[in-house]
Amino acid sequence: MKTLIIYYSQHGSTEVVARTLAKELKTDILEVTDLKNRSGFKNKLTSCIDSIKETKTEIAPSEVDLTEYNSIYIGTPTWARKPTPAIITLIDRCNLRGKDLYLFATMTGRGGQATVDRMAEKVKARGARVIETFTLNTKDKDIETLINDTEVIIDILDLKMYSG
Repeated sequence: MKTLIIYYSQHGSTEVVARTLAKELKTDILEVTDLKNRSGFKNKLTSCIDSIKETKTEIAPSEVDLTEYNSIYIGTPTWARKPTPAIITLIDRCNLRGKDLYLFATMTGRGGQATVDRMAEKVKARGARVIETFTLNTKDKDIETLINDTEVIIDILDLKMYSG
C-alpha cells in the first residue's frame, strides 16, 4: 500500500511543508483547491467565519479515491484556530475507514494545535486512526527555513519509519 499527502495552501507555506514531506518520504501528493475566492480583506474575514462554522465549500478535485492508500497525510493552514473549509469539505467527502492518518497544520500565530485536534476528531469519526500530528509556525520564514523545519520534524517524529 502507498502513502498520500493531501494539502490545501493559500499562500504557499503549507505547500512547501507538503512537498518537502512528499520528497523526503517518497509519497504521492495531491493539492486541494478551494474554488471560492479567499483573497483580499473582506474574503479573508468571510473565510475565517467559514472556518469557525465549518462551512463546506466547492473544491477541486471534488472527490478523492483513497482505496490504494493506507497512510494519508492531511495538511492545512490554520484559520481562526480551525482547519480551512477546503480541508473540512475534503475530510467529510472521503472514506477514511481503516486508514492511518497524519495531520499537520501551519500557522502564523497560534491555534495550530486546536486545528489538528479538530481534524483528528473529524477523521476519527470517519473511521480513521490518527498516528501522528504536528504543527509548524511559518511566520516570517523563507522557503529554505520551512524546508529545514519540516526535515527536522520528519526526524524528530521518525516519520520515515512509517513511509512505505
